[in-house]
Amino acid sequence: MTRVLVVDDEANLRKVLSTLLRRDGYDVTVAEDGADGLAAFQTAGADVVVTDLVMPRMGGMELLKAVHAKDPGIPIVVITAHGTVDSAVEAIKAGAFDFITKPFDQTELSHVIAKAAATRGLNQKSPSADERGRTVLIGESPGIREIQNVIARVAATPSTVLITGESGTGKEVVARRLLEESPRHDKPFIRINCAAIPKDLMESELVGYERGAFTGAVSSKPGRFELADGGTLFLDEIGEIPPEMQVKLLRAVQENEFERVGGIKTLRVDVRLIAATNRDLLAEVEAGRFRQDLYYRLAVVPLHVPPLRERTQDLPALAAHFLRRYDERLGKRHERIDDEALAALQAYSWPGNIRELENLIERLVLFADGPVITLSDLPPPFRAEPPARLSESPVPEPSAAEGGLKDIVRMRSAELERDLIQKALEETGGNVTHAARLLRISRKSLQVKMKEFGLRAPLDPRGDDPPA
Repeated sequence: MTRVLVVDDEANLRKVLSTLLRRDGYDVTVAEDGADGLAAFQTAGADVVVTDLVMPRMGGMELLKAVHAKDPGIPIVVITAHGTVDSAVEAIKAGAFDFITKPFDQTELSHVIAKAAATRGLNQKSPSADERGRTVLIGESPGIREIQNVIARVAATPSTVLITGESGTGKEVVARRLLEESPRHDKPFIRINCAAIPKDLMESELVGYERGAFTGAVSSKPGRFELADGGTLFLDEIGEIPPEMQVKLLRAVQENEFERVGGIKTLRVDVRLIAATNRDLLAEVEAGRFRQDLYYRLAVVPLHVPPLRERTQDLPALAAHFLRRYDERLGKRHERIDDEALAALQAYSWPGNIRELENLIERLVLFADGPVITLSDLPPPFRAEPPARLSESPVPEPSAAEGGLKDIVRMRSAELERDLIQKALEETGGNVTHAARLLRISRKSLQVKMKEFGLRAPLDPRGDDPPA
């Protein structure tokens, strides 16, 4: 059950909030000022904090800073009177999750708390950080090295970056690395998951609204673009933006100006935009579901995060990192994952990518008995015999000279990859784009693999795709 800490010096408001939140299924703790709230948080913790701004002894801003000093991943929702909306906006820029104005609408309250609780769940699977608190990209595969090189070149610029990749590949980790390497690293970082917002609320979330713009708009509220002014706005799952909103987003991105819903005043902001998606936006453009002009405005700097199956050489380092993290978090002690188990992990296809690997390592930390995680500790799918290669002739038995199981699996996987790529290129007449679609990988990933295996595409007689 999600734990919500409510901090407010008005007894009636504490009672109303706690009743509403318990009705929605939350475990609620209340405190009458910031000092008591901080004490309650230090004693029992919380998943979401809801706090007033102006309180005796310790105000909401001080509580925000104290809670974030202990756990930066805690979403803090500020409840404020209309006269202190400007202070609430400052709290958002200082790291608060959102704010609600008094008198509040119950539906709005439920919506904001639900978003905060969902964000807490994501933050608990937060990006990796080194001893200096900086996000790290783990791995030395060609795809990861290319991402690191691009970040080094563009992080200090205001250029828009579009991060693509399958779900669970670590797109938000890349976004945070861009932020940390930029001059805006100490400015607001506003994240919004476009897939989690109802279509009819998308515009008001992005650009805000004026008082009376619609039923329930009892006061004006700034949108995410406004809150990110001077900093960075991260639009996750940008492919979910409805078509009717795309033209307005294009103007906000291109001109850095917009009007709130129900407003006539044009607002200008200075925002660095980072967008991410697990969709093929070019295919969405061709299908008429995504504006071509918006796509090219977003993809000034395209960054593709490869799936885990295309960077299995990074798997041992990723697994070791997650092993250390969950040993510490769960109070366990494991020395390592042995070579046989690692080889089995590297032979797996990882449809859920790094997120699936992280969840698996957490499960292994919970249930593995010995200090070393072995093949017998893995779930059945990882212990199954690998499928035979698709070949007319049977696969010869590996000889002892070929090395251990890990080396054999790596070698045979590379052989299979090379054969499949070569076959796809032959079937498409050397068209790299069509071959990538046939293999269900990105064109860039295919080019990296072709370079790795020393493959060149035969000249396509149709002439619609140059050789890689």
